[in-house]
Amino acid sequence: ERLHFLIADATPVALLTQAALRSAMPEVALPLLMLDADSAVIGRQADNNPDPALLGLHSRHLAHVIYTSGSTGMPKGVMIEHRSVIRLAVNNGCAALGSHDRVANCANPAFDATTWEVWGALLNGAAVVVVPQAVLLDPSRFGAYLTAQGISALLLTAGLFHQYASTLASAFGGLRFLLAGGDALDPHVVRRVLAAPNRPQHLINAYGPTECTTIASCHQIDVLHADASGVPIGRPIANTQIYILDRYLRPVPLGVTGELYLGGAGVARGYLNRPELSAERFIDNPFGEARLYK
Repeated sequence: ERLHFLIADATPVALLTQAALRSAMPEVALPLLMLDADSAVIGRQADNNPDPALLGLHSRHLAHVIYTSGSTGMPKGVMIEHRSVIRLAVNNGCAALGSHDRVANCANPAFDATTWEVWGALLNGAAVVVVPQAVLLDPSRFGAYLTAQGISALLLTAGLFHQYASTLASAFGGLRFLLAGGDALDPHVVRRVLAAPNRPQHLINAYGPTECTTIASCHQIDVLHADASGVPIGRPIANTQIYILDRYLRPVPLGVTGELYLGGAGVARGYLNRPELSAERFIDNPFGEARLYK
């Protein structure tokens, strides 16, 4: 039922799948390409990049649509443009990946963390190492895999970070970058990772919703005081603005509670086929050009 909804909502022009998954696909009047079984068809295609200028392609075209979980109602398709992916991956001021890095791809392709894992690596000349799901779900095997594969950059959801931190302690020592996010980090776990003899070179709290292309702000955690009850989400990454505003869209004074608004090149185009909700959540920026995500 969910798959039927997603196909009807996204109206794709083709479906890419694998032969083993064909039976799980709904019957749809769309071209179906088996990425494994149709190798002859794929082999006949050109192996050079298309000419963007000739095709009229530019950075404001859509790169992908990622659907939210739908935990608060109907799943929402978030429309992310190419420029937003570039803003996340290149010169982001958060984690400077390079050609010597090996980045673990742990996330489901439908989860926005994949955007950083794949394009953060490839657009900086780094390698993407796809972690098998069976390995990811076994913390002992996962730790050994990270070490054996020479992984230098890893992004974990807060849940996995909390659950796996003790088991992966030795593997963390081989990381240049360990990013954790998606929920509030437990200060007790963070202190334990920082105090370990083998700690990552850079432990980063990465905050951001899908609507702002995975990461909006980051905070490198070098030390966490014993009385700290939480971990800061830090400051905006490059080409990103963060405002804390009241209900009249005015900046609140220091120490006053407000609501978070995100701006910059990472803000999504909006929700696919949801113009009313897009207008409610993606608003004009009273402080400059473009829009803010509420």
